[in-house]
Amino acid sequence: RGFLETNKPAFQDVWVNQHILDNKGRKMSKSLGNIIDPQKIIKEDGAEALRLWSAIEGDLSKQDLSCSQERIKAERKTLNKILNVSKFIMQFEKPKKAELTKTDQLFVDYIEELTNFVDEKYNSYDFHHPALKLRNFLWEIFASHYLEIIKARAYNQEKKFSKEESESAHYTIHYLLERFLALIHPIIPQITSLIAQDKKIDLINSNFPKANKTKVDICLVDKIMKFNSEVWKTKKEKGISLRDSISGIKIPNSLKDFETDLKACHGLG
Repeated sequence: RGFLETNKPAFQDVWVNQHILDNKGRKMSKSLGNIIDPQKIIKEDGAEALRLWSAIEGDLSKQDLSCSQERIKAERKTLNKILNVSKFIMQFEKPKKAELTKTDQLFVDYIEELTNFVDEKYNSYDFHHPALKLRNFLWEIFASHYLEIIKARAYNQEKKFSKEESESAHYTIHYLLERFLALIHPIIPQITSLIAQDKKIDLINSNFPKANKTKVDICLVDKIMKFNSEVWKTKKEKGISLRDSISGIKIPNSLKDFETDLKACHGLG
């Protein structure tokens, strides 16, 4: 109808998704009476949890999805994680510029590579794989590892770090948060816009970010995460608090550039 009235195509591209199934694997339809009212889900769990679930649950361009209200509720934890990480970061003022430490540069380079991946997938209407990667970045890389590594340097309560090293941490946590918000904004626009508003950033009218050239081998991120996990496992086995110091653990030569942060994070003797 739009074409007949305007002589112009209504859309440049049309994305047709697969079916949403009920918990018995049947296609939802009025005749079967197995439709879950999306308004009820939105009222109980919010539109953002529904959007995030739909992207993470599977690739709607290639497969049917089973609708699970429990799994939709589970994604509220991810939304809360975004808010909690943002609150932590917002307590530090972002410097206008900073000379990045090697630790900070590594994680900045990681999200630059992630930016390339997400941009490429979005351009082919793939929301599933970016959603998975971004959620993993939030939970596993950003919150569980990077923030733990630089927490002592960010607070710098014992003045073990220079002002420049501390400001590098402050700059980087804001940079990573802002880029993460921009990357996941097409999937969950409400919560990202809310946080961006506090940071005085306009995600809606901004261009999608373009990745900067990387300087470091981002595979080192995996090595840092593996080392952290081994230290935390050793402490747990010895009945030591994760905050307590521990001796007898050697930092691998491949991670020497990050030695200061790793020692401060784990209390290595």
